[in-house]
Amino acid sequence: MKFADHPTVQRYREKSAAEPQPASPTILDADWLRQLCLDAGADDAGFVDIDRPTLAADRPDIDRTFPHAKSFISLICRMNREPIRSPARSVANVEFHRTGDHVNDVARTIVTALERHGVRALNPAMGFPMEMDRFPGKIWVVSHKLVAVAAGLGQMGIHRNVIHPRFGNFILLGTILIDTAVSRYDHPITYNPCLECKLCVAACPTGAIGTDGHFNFSACYTHNYREFMGGFTNWVEQIASSRTALAYRHKVSDSESASMWQSLSFGANYKAAYCLAVCPAGEDVIEPFLLNRKAFTADVVAPLQEKAETIYAVPGSDAETYVTRHFPKKEVKAVGNGLRPRSIQGFLAGLSNVFQREQSAELDTTYHFTFTGEEAGTATIVIKNKALAIQSGLVGTCDLHIIADSRTWLGFIRKERSLIWALLRRTIRLQGPPRLLRAFGRCFPS
Repeated sequence: MKFADHPTVQRYREKSAAEPQPASPTILDADWLRQLCLDAGADDAGFVDIDRPTLAADRPDIDRTFPHAKSFISLICRMNREPIRSPARSVANVEFHRTGDHVNDVARTIVTALERHGVRALNPAMGFPMEMDRFPGKIWVVSHKLVAVAAGLGQMGIHRNVIHPRFGNFILLGTILIDTAVSRYDHPITYNPCLECKLCVAACPTGAIGTDGHFNFSACYTHNYREFMGGFTNWVEQIASSRTALAYRHKVSDSESASMWQSLSFGANYKAAYCLAVCPAGEDVIEPFLLNRKAFTADVVAPLQEKAETIYAVPGSDAETYVTRHFPKKEVKAVGNGLRPRSIQGFLAGLSNVFQREQSAELDTTYHFTFTGEEAGTATIVIKNKALAIQSGLVGTCDLHIIADSRTWLGFIRKERSLIWALLRRTIRLQGPPRLLRAFGRCFPS
């Protein structure tokens, strides 16, 4: 059959000749679009142009995924507060999962409506699933938090969650990419709803949130996301390395195995998210905190602090020390977090995520790295005053120069190759005191 004779082609051409299709809109009315979002089930919405500088980091992924994008729609869906506050994590996780499903449903409803109006639109997942072929790198298409802030739907608090002026941080976020401009774009609000009350600091079981605003990504990721991504990989490796069922039970308790099965069958569950639970910010949320702070702390914060539970931490990490010192009723379990770089670029980019500033307290050291082989390059890493700085190239004078074949170095970092053997074969060479390499390793346990 010739292409022109195909029934679908003929019907389209006949219809187009009889009823010319209206042109797709070149601009969408902001008020109409906002009402569409609210009618679909969103609790709030805002719009951002694609060229907003604060969103530039996502542009390469957006161009690959939906190169037609001209605007973002940012969506807010409210969560119920009391379930999130409950010490029973099954209750909290049902709320997370159901609201997450609602966000995706709302986004899909909006995309369907826009498609019928001739607007091309795409809604990345609000959370999981993500682009896991990139793990442990950037696995999301668009940064929902950054888009929400740019769209005037809140600001990030010290706990790194977006706080909506009205709903507080009891929200989940979604984003839609559209190929059309919007008549009016939104901009960030001029104040931060975060009260800086530090209740999130007090409630976090891993010490991930510092009173000075510092955030320990590794501490949060290793515990709260234990049954996601790297934590799941670590669990699988515990199975693989156990020669017998009894050996496995010495590593993993029955309740942990049951919890992992529940995550596999129902949806991966968060272990904490206490920072969300205790946050009193937001016009609809703040009243109990303002009326009686002591009662609010006793009712909301204390039950989470006093809960007897297992906290997962990397051996030698700041989190391991913090839990032992601050929460005697909680038991620390040493685990890996599965954050293993696949490239030198990934190694350098990921250092800030696993840096343990308390472990670096005595260091004032400059490291030069020269990588050879498949990924040649140089970098300078300075650890000073419990802070980490990374620069391209060999900058200044170093205390230790590490010259390494890139593949060998990655194998060493991933605990797949022996450092001693690499030193003997000179695929890794040290110019300076070896103790400084050990000190470097203590700052980045994984």
